[in-house]
Amino acid sequence: MSVCLQLDVGNSSAKWRLMDGDRVTGRGRYVATDDASRRRLLACAGQLDQIWVSSVAGESAEAELRALLASRWPVEPWFARTQGETCGLRNSYRDPGRMGVDRWLAMLGARARHAGALCVVDAGSALTIDLVDARGQHEGGYIVPGPQLMERALLLDTDRVRFDEQVGYALTPGTSTAQAVRHGIALAQAGAVGLALERAAGEVPTLLICGGAGETLLQLLDRGGEYAPDLVFEGLEVMAAARC
Repeated sequence: MSVCLQLDVGNSSAKWRLMDGDRVTGRGRYVATDDASRRRLLACAGQLDQIWVSSVAGESAEAELRALLASRWPVEPWFARTQGETCGLRNSYRDPGRMGVDRWLAMLGARARHAGALCVVDAGSALTIDLVDARGQHEGGYIVPGPQLMERALLLDTDRVRFDEQVGYALTPGTSTAQAVRHGIALAQAGAVGLALERAAGEVPTLLICGGAGETLLQLLDRGGEYAPDLVFEGLEVMAAARC
């Protein structure tokens, strides 16, 4: 059985999981500036057969990651890259490489789970929404600031929007500044996905959501769908199998 370390690298941190065959045997989060998370990553396995990476980080960050992994395991990492077509999924971008590979892999993972039209949402630092028709044609997508970016923009650019209380996300009108901000962000996030679903051409797409804020977003939408936190990893496996 092959032991494979899989990483989903964002701009500030990375998620990883360790696979022994088709079993997940370990998980964690890695932050380059955090020694404890680095130690946990490097201690996740004595030996590895493969390392697969989805990365939207820059070249220097990728080079640092390569060096870190090489210091522990004599395995050359494979970095997935967005393509014009993979396993019947066709990219709408004129320059496919301009699309974040995490979006591409999430769509691949979604297609492996469901046939038919899809709406694939990644609710992380940014909210990305991608529509795929039943034939596998990517119809385009949307990129919206995520909840933390929205809140940070309000706090940076307004003097009177300040609050200390802990408030969750909901769709009811807010009766305090804290509620108005958090509920307004929830309305914007859920509204963006809802409108994308309503404007989708053809058959009603199946909704799949991943990302750290995905479960909350799915509950706010309350219109069905599926929370699939490992969607990028699942797409990574699809793409890795296709290159063999």
